[in-house]
Amino acid sequence: MQTPPAPLPTRPALDGAQLGDAFLQGVDAALAVDLDTARILDANPAACRLLGRPHALLTTMSVFDLHPGQTAEVIVFTQAVVDKGAWWTRALAARHADGHDLVLEYAGVRLAPGQDPYGMPGRERLVLLTLHDLEARHRRDLDAEAERFMRDGLGEWQRADRFFADIERENRLILRAVGEGIYGVNTEGKTTFVNPAAEQILGWTAEEMIGRDMHAMVHHHHHDGSHYPNHACPIYAAFRDGAVHQVENEVFWHRSGKPVWVEYTSTPLRDRGRLIGAVVVFRDVTQKRDANEQLRIALAEVDRLRERLEMENAYLQEEIRAEGSHRGVIGRSEAIKKVLRQVELVAPTDATVLITGESGTGKELIARAIHDASERRERPLIRVNCAAIPRELFESEFFGHVRGAFTGALRDRIGRFELADRGTLFLDEVGEIPLELQSKLLRVLQEGQFERIGEERTRSVDVRIIAATNRDLKAAVRAGRFREDLFYRLDVMPIESVALRDRREDVPLLAAHFLDGARRPPGGVPLQLSEGDVRRMLAYDWPGNVRELQNVIERGIILARNGRLHIDLPEGAAGELSGDPALIAPLAPFSPAPALETEADRRTRLRASILAALEASGGKVSGRGGAAERLGLKPTTLASRMKTLGIGAGRTRGL
Repeated sequence: MQTPPAPLPTRPALDGAQLGDAFLQGVDAALAVDLDTARILDANPAACRLLGRPHALLTTMSVFDLHPGQTAEVIVFTQAVVDKGAWWTRALAARHADGHDLVLEYAGVRLAPGQDPYGMPGRERLVLLTLHDLEARHRRDLDAEAERFMRDGLGEWQRADRFFADIERENRLILRAVGEGIYGVNTEGKTTFVNPAAEQILGWTAEEMIGRDMHAMVHHHHHDGSHYPNHACPIYAAFRDGAVHQVENEVFWHRSGKPVWVEYTSTPLRDRGRLIGAVVVFRDVTQKRDANEQLRIALAEVDRLRERLEMENAYLQEEIRAEGSHRGVIGRSEAIKKVLRQVELVAPTDATVLITGESGTGKELIARAIHDASERRERPLIRVNCAAIPRELFESEFFGHVRGAFTGALRDRIGRFELADRGTLFLDEVGEIPLELQSKLLRVLQEGQFERIGEERTRSVDVRIIAATNRDLKAAVRAGRFREDLFYRLDVMPIESVALRDRREDVPLLAAHFLDGARRPPGGVPLQLSEGDVRRMLAYDWPGNVRELQNVIERGIILARNGRLHIDLPEGAAGELSGDPALIAPLAPFSPAPALETEADRRTRLRASILAALEASGGKVSGRGGAAERLGLKPTTLASRMKTLGIGAGRTRGL
């Protein structure tokens, strides 16, 4: 019998006469079991009484039905009976009809061939099980001892006394051996016994606890220090309502006053049906609780990182949608070349950049070009449109908040500074930041530290700042609308984004770029710019700058007929261009030729790059974060170049 098979009988039920009078009239309970089906073929009257089930019911059951949850033990025992011919065990506990477990000793014997009532092949698969009630046997032993005492007098009395003394000693040994704390209380709440584990956990000796009010000693307060009233004690409730009380996440108080986190069970004690007290079994779960708390913190950190990744992903997706396909700086004018030289100089450093210029001139493209050319390009460029954030949400948007910090704060939120850690934060329209928040922004720029709203913990970030504005910040400083110290903190490396009317030679290149990148209906006729279209665009002042030009091209594609763009410019703007015809020639995609650079230009560019690196490093040349590390040079090489370029020691430290 390897697994409990479905009770599909292969033999009819036995009748008592087939197994003989010894089976029917036996004092000990006996069962005949077919191991092929695990079915009980027959049960004698003693078995019916012991198990509390009638014969008709037992012969419909399997041996597994009597031993729920002990499938493996039944298989091991019956296999031993088959292999050895006879075997016994005390590892099985049969279930009485009323639900309680019986303490039994099983003896099994394999029926010999001549004893098989059917004379069928496979007779070695029939076994006879005898069930001995150990509790009844123990009572008989006690009765026998009492009889012997009555017969033998004082000698037997002394033996009985020793017998009970041994039982008490064994019980004490058991109480000492278990790892859980155990103590008893009477109906007055007085401690009646304490085991060593309880002494060790609570710090009190048994002599100090016995006879004293247990609740007043170890259970008098909740873990937060509030009073725990006697009438609410689940331990005492056990001998008041007669029910078992199981409790988790409470504290018992150590003798030293330290709380001990415990889980415990208070079980009522009865004597002839009368409640006489309760026994409490408890265990110290402080380490388990600490481990769970550490796990909770770790999971919270995982959730925080997951939330940050989700926010970064959502932000980047938003940026991709907002940017479209245009991420480069297009143009060949001297103004654009100057901007690109400035980008090349400042990008390798961590210097703060302030980009100024009218709306629509591509300030964000310049910021992205700086970021993409920097050592932070592996981390995201996080953009904040300061003009689009409500005043009351500025601080939350910049620094984040914790759950419950204000109405509507349903969970922790990561701010843009934390999101840009080890990357670049682009503050678009920085002049729109409320004056009362500028001091907090200045602190982050200077110290790299901030606190979320509703949290006392100070967080550190490593963020490079690129700011942009279409306002005159110097005038705002003079008017008291912008902090002077914040302005100078932002204005380390100023870059001007030139208006489109001041670099008209870039208009054809930009128009061709937008035309090439625009979406067209499937199968549409290729569109081209005519010379007249270009002349009209060159004659226009473009108050909306590059953004307006892009919109004009997209509108021209929509209005196009028969492969011809319809350039729709405001009234009076479509004059003819008088000037250099070369301005309208390059309508193909622009591939700038390398510009010539004189030695004086090279020295000027190199000097500006070194000065920017020194500014970003606070004048430090060598070591971690120094100008040499930022420029990718050896300190000695940088010192030599500084000497050649006439950069004095007054600008440096740490050489």
